[in-house]
Amino acid sequence: MTTVHTAPAPLDVAPAERGSVTIADRVVAKIAAQAAREALFHGVPEGGDAPHAVVSVHKNNARVRVGVELDYPSDIGAQCGAVRRRVAERVNRLAGMRVPEVDVRVERLHSPHSRATAGGGPR
Repeated sequence: MTTVHTAPAPLDVAPAERGSVTIADRVVAKIAAQAAREALFHGVPEGGDAPHAVVSVHKNNARVRVGVELDYPSDIGAQCGAVRRRVAERVNRLAGMRVPEVDVRVERLHSPHSRATAGGGPR
């Protein structure tokens, strides 16, 4: 006599009801900071700090606040727009979250004059 074992019948449960995925705010913040760094026209200014982000997630919506330092003179508005678009696109694509709001805060401007003064160069 042979015993045949069969796999249990699949449950008729929709994929969304089988479990959930939670992405921590700090993970979304890292994605946003990296995206902001990628969006800067000339990268992080010499002597400047890399962009950082603070994120608030509620019901699959991420509200993002990004702090950046920029070279000066430069087109500040265009760079902020590029950061805003890149952060929204990357967070949406990588974390699957809607990003209705990206606030970009320019925290510091770096000019050739300020770098020379800070570095002890000619005054």
